[in-house]
Amino acid sequence: MRMGLENQKEIEFYCNKKITQFLSCDRSFEEAEYVIFGVPFDKTSTFRSGSRFAPSYIREASLNIESYDIQTKLDLEDIKICDIGDLNIANDLNETLTRVESVVKILTRAKKIPIIIGGEHTITKGAVQALKEDFGIVIFDAHLDLRNDYLSSALSHATFVRRLTEEVGSDKIVMVGTRAVCKEEIEFAKKINLSYIPAFEIEKNPNDKIIDLIKSNIRDFEKAYVSFDMDVLDPAFAPAVGNPEGNGLKISDAVDIIVGLCDEDIVAFDLTEVTPHYDFGVTSIQAANIISKIICNLEKNRTKK
Repeated sequence: MRMGLENQKEIEFYCNKKITQFLSCDRSFEEAEYVIFGVPFDKTSTFRSGSRFAPSYIREASLNIESYDIQTKLDLEDIKICDIGDLNIANDLNETLTRVESVVKILTRAKKIPIIIGGEHTITKGAVQALKEDFGIVIFDAHLDLRNDYLSSALSHATFVRRLTEEVGSDKIVMVGTRAVCKEEIEFAKKINLSYIPAFEIEKNPNDKIIDLIKSNIRDFEKAYVSFDMDVLDPAFAPAVGNPEGNGLKISDAVDIIVGLCDEDIVAFDLTEVTPHYDFGVTSIQAANIISKIICNLEKNRTKK
């Protein structure tokens, strides 16, 4: 009990509790298995900014979807989920990432699974810095984000994967849905032997094969971190993202693949890059549905163990 209260006090220091909660999740921090928090930060966004508004829009969208999942036969209202609100972000990127790291450390120390709603994709770096276990990283993204610098910045939404490879090694990372790259990134990926699965490969192969391919890239690790940039989806399914790219994944394929990974020991999950003002709520609804699917399937597999 004491440890739970200490963790909750630390969380309250870093996060600002919002009135609107994801799916009206009202479990206490102490009893929760899954803990949601938003990171409303998009300072390095360079095309269509606005992902700082995504946590609130995705929460609002979640209130209008059914809580029962027909595939897993689970009701989200029965799952122990707590929404602790949004991170109190700083104007400085590095300080914001440090705060993300601190919250994820608190949650994992308390044996919770963090579910992070961005915000720009750079926030993944802060979350990964918090994890000390032996884990692989699966990143769904239209882009490789491997530039050494972008617009004179060494750390941004376009460079964060390169920074991750320097910190944790390329062998820990597999990129999924790649289709928008520059020559520098392809050459660097080849140099460091970074695994990536292009969108066209996903289009022409059955999802089971793609799931097996992803798992083969992280099989040497006990746990997995999954990051989902919404621009991995084709703009037909998710038009309101920071950097939309055509010829993307179908929503049904993306959900099928990510659900197929839920039997892995996932230590944390994030969803990023929704810029809600660029459509009429479609992308936020897709995002809320993906988060719901992830939680239901994680719970299904957790209770099997």
